[in-house]
Amino acid sequence: MRTVEVLLNEAAESAVREAWQRLADAGLPSQARHRSPSNSPHLTLAACPELTAPIRWELAEVAAGLPLPVRFTGVVRFERPTSVLAWALECDSALADLHRRVWEAVASDSPPETLNPFHEPGRWSPHITLGRTRRPGAFAGRRVPELLPAPPLSVRLITLRSYDTETGALEVLEPRP
Repeated sequence: MRTVEVLLNEAAESAVREAWQRLADAGLPSQARHRSPSNSPHLTLAACPELTAPIRWELAEVAAGLPLPVRFTGVVRFERPTSVLAWALECDSALADLHRRVWEAVASDSPPETLNPFHEPGRWSPHITLGRTRRPGAFAGRRVPELLPAPPLSVRLITLRSYDTETGALEVLEPRP
């Protein structure tokens, strides 16, 4: 599977990494525990089995629209089969448009049953993961927000990339020249 993600500007990335470390220091699930070089704060927009030529063509146009300013709205928790703690992003019209364009690109040349329904426009919840675990309710009933630094007020989404979940390879998706 190939994800399509967007990376944060340096100051926002530093704030997320600080949040990761505070969670780890408190003994809570944290992305800081993932030591892979591919592990960096990011916003997942979609995933598909492969980045075919038609998908890449459309993603190059999306990449040309970066950077994009966005805003954190606070802490959010998800219970999907995993427990996730994250900073939510405001899904304004510009971010919704970016997401829709990525979704349409991957959906245009992927079997529908291979696409994650949580990434569909209207169902997608933009967030930056701070911690995740398979333990249900791991963040419930805890005073987690008090452990975290305040999210930055100014955030820019700067680089479109893809992560190959099978090989661990990262690829920056560049705009067409």
